[in-house]
Amino acid sequence: MPFYIVAAWVIIADQVTKYLVRANISEGDTLLFWGMHLTHYENAGMAHSLFQGYARLFGVAAILFVAGVFYFRKQMEHKGALLEISLGFLVGAAIGNAIDRFLFGQVTDFLLSPSGKGILNLADHAINIGFLLLIINGGMHVYRKWKNSSMR
Repeated sequence: MPFYIVAAWVIIADQVTKYLVRANISEGDTLLFWGMHLTHYENAGMAHSLFQGYARLFGVAAILFVAGVFYFRKQMEHKGALLEISLGFLVGAAIGNAIDRFLFGQVTDFLLSPSGKGILNLADHAINIGFLLLIINGGMHVYRKWKNSSMR
């Protein structure tokens, strides 16, 4: 159940924030909001603006990724809350960006990355959170296996 709740929350938050940015900030303009610089940028490619013009192809890739996650989840015997949450972040983010890619042929970005080397959106941050939680989950799984084998 956490999988669906997290995925839905990510999709809704991502789409609402992108709508608000498109409705209130002209493309290329920056707005200071609660101490954050929001810069409206439309990206018709992928990360770091690579492969411009292939947004819909990346949308198809996102749908294939989501299908793969659903297949993976169906095959798993023991899911665990952390794994479910991490996959929820990843699927919600993939769907959030895929919606933009299919509807607009580009993704709305607006959050300056902490490094200052890119502009992201909530879905992009959800991908980072999902992968971090996936790594933590994997580390915990390896630790439990090691602990169980060393107790014998």
